[in-house]
Amino acid sequence: MRVSKAIETRVTIRQFLPTPVPEKIIREILEIAKRAPSGGNLQPWNVHVLVDDPLKALVDDIAGKLKKGIEEDPEYNVYPPELVDPYKTRRRIVGQMLYELIGVPRDDLPGKLKQLSRNFRFFDAPVGIFFVMHRQMEIGQYADLGMFMQNIMLLAREYGLHTCAQEAWARWPETLQEHLGLADHEMLFCGMALGYSDETAIINKLTSEREEFENFATLHGF
Repeated sequence: MRVSKAIETRVTIRQFLPTPVPEKIIREILEIAKRAPSGGNLQPWNVHVLVDDPLKALVDDIAGKLKKGIEEDPEYNVYPPELVDPYKTRRRIVGQMLYELIGVPRDDLPGKLKQLSRNFRFFDAPVGIFFVMHRQMEIGQYADLGMFMQNIMLLAREYGLHTCAQEAWARWPETLQEHLGLADHEMLFCGMALGYSDETAIINKLTSEREEFENFATLHGF
């Protein structure tokens, strides 16, 4: 698959098939993805991959805590607290598109929370991936980690797989520290669902908008 085709077909999948992903493929994807650019060659990423019993144990643990109303304090803001436009509007629009697609009315808070909670089942994907960094790292290393994650998402397309990057997992730092055996100096950044897309699921038809070239690019000297 050409890189351009992988980029064009990479979308956020929110319903996966239960079909297992062979360990060989997961290893190959991570091995190739590690060639992501890294300032000073710090390679600031550590990866935890969960399948089968460890994945089920985590999903069941979170489900039980959600049922009891238990919450944890995220270690960082996924979005800026006072998001300004045009970013605020973009986020609102894509949210509306999602809930309209799956038939959840704007004022149906329980319905929205139910959909949000599906993050913590990895949208039924057979593989859950977590990305962890040393707490000493700063903004430059977050960029490196993002490029590493992008490599994984594009390589997944080459193997006929899909992904969903999930910063929602930042809501459960204590639970994930326990399940992943993280040291005190390690900080969870986010999770990622990996698997085969359920092509029959209406929610997977969502395609978010992108700005026109002229709205985000300024050419100098052309």
